[in-house]
Amino acid sequence: MEKVRIGVIGAGRGTSMIRYAKEADNAQLVAICDKSVELLEKQKKNCGEEDIAYYTDYDEFLKHDMDAVILANYANEHAPFAIKAMRAGKHVFSEVLPVQTMKEAVELIEAVEETGKIYAYGENYCYMSAPYEMRRLYREGKIGEFEYAEGEYIHNCEPIWHLITYGEENHWRNNMFSTFYCTHSLGPIIHITGLRPVSVIGFEGTKVERGLRSGSKAGAFAIEMVTLENGGIIKSIHGGLYKNSIWYTVYGSKGRMESAREDAKLGDVNMLYVNADEYSGEYGEEHLDAYKPVREHDDLAASYGHGNSDFYTMYNFVRKIQGYEDADTIDVYEALDMFLPGIFAYRSILNGGASMEIPNLRDPEVREKYRNDTMCTDPKVAGDMLLPTSVLGTLPIPAEVYKKMEDLWNQSKDE
Repeated sequence: MEKVRIGVIGAGRGTSMIRYAKEADNAQLVAICDKSVELLEKQKKNCGEEDIAYYTDYDEFLKHDMDAVILANYANEHAPFAIKAMRAGKHVFSEVLPVQTMKEAVELIEAVEETGKIYAYGENYCYMSAPYEMRRLYREGKIGEFEYAEGEYIHNCEPIWHLITYGEENHWRNNMFSTFYCTHSLGPIIHITGLRPVSVIGFEGTKVERGLRSGSKAGAFAIEMVTLENGGIIKSIHGGLYKNSIWYTVYGSKGRMESAREDAKLGDVNMLYVNADEYSGEYGEEHLDAYKPVREHDDLAASYGHGNSDFYTMYNFVRKIQGYEDADTIDVYEALDMFLPGIFAYRSILNGGASMEIPNLRDPEVREKYRNDTMCTDPKVAGDMLLPTSVLGTLPIPAEVYKKMEDLWNQSKDE
C-alpha cells in the first residue's frame, strides 16, 4: 500500500508528528509549515531539505501535493485551519483542541460532512497504555455498565510558561478560560465508554496567584461534573495545581479499573489495576489484576512523547486513510463530545454553577442555535460576545510580567 504523504503545520509541537511521518513505513513527510523561520530552520537541520518543502504561509502550504495535514499550530486556531485543509482536499489530524467557539464547532462538523475527508482528533491521552486498555476491557463488558469515572490532568506549567507561550503577551494560553483545556482529563473517559455527554456543571479555582506571576488570566484549575446519556457521571479536573498528576478511574456495575498514581512510582498511566467480578447486584469474590498493558507496536512507540501515545495517534490516523477498518481514530463528533463540556462548564461557572445542557451537534436542527455563537475569551474571535477570562473578571497583569516572560524566552533560545 502506498505511503500517505503528510504535511505538518507547527514546527514546535509538531515535532513528534514530523518524526512519525519521516520514520514510519506507512507515511512520508513532504512539507512543514510554521510562521517562525527559526523553528523551520531547526527542522531543516533535523529533517534535511531533500523531498521536504518548507513554508511560512499556510495557503501556499496547502497547495503542496500531499494527502493529509497535521495541525499542531496554536490550540485555539485549529478549526479554521482544519476547514481550509479539508476544503483543499486534504485529510486532517487535529492536535488538541478541536474548536474555540460553538460557531466553529458547527462549521467544522459541516466541513467534514460536506467534503467527506477524514478528520481525526489527536487527543493523545486516550492512547496512553492504561486508558487505552480500559477502553478494550470496557467494550468487552469487563466492568459492566458505566456508572462513574474520574479523569485528572494536573500540570503546573509555571516553570515552563515562557517556553510554551514563546514570551507572547497575547498567546492563547494567557487568555484561555479555565475549562478550555479539558480533553486530556475528559477525553479518555469518553473514548473508553463511547457515551455522549448531555449536561455539565462547572467549578473554577480562584486562587490565581501562580498564574498571574506568569501572565495567565484564567482560573487556576477547573472541574467539570458531566452527566452522560446513560445517567453515569464523570468528574474531570485539570489545570495548574502545584503538583502534576495524570490519573483515570472508571466504575461499572461489575467492578472498577484505574491507572497508577504518579507518586506510587509504579509506571504511572502505563500501570493498570482491574477489580471486577461476574456479578451485578450481588457482591462477588474479590479479584484484582495489576499489570502493564502491552501493545503490538510498543517497541516502535517507546521513544515517543506522552507515554508513547504520540505514536499511536499518528499510526491510527495513517491507517484510517489507508482504509484499515480497525484503525481507531476520534472523529469530529467524538472530538466535540470531549470538548463541548468545557465550553458549557464555563458558561455554568459564569452563571453561578447552573447545570448546562450540552447540545448534540449531530442533529442539523440543533446546530442552528449555535451557528453564530462566538462566545469565548479571545478578543479576535468573540466580537460582541467576549467573555471574561475568569469568574473574577479579566484580571489585569502588569506589563513587567510579560517582559519577564519575553526575556526568559529569548534567553532559552540562546541556551
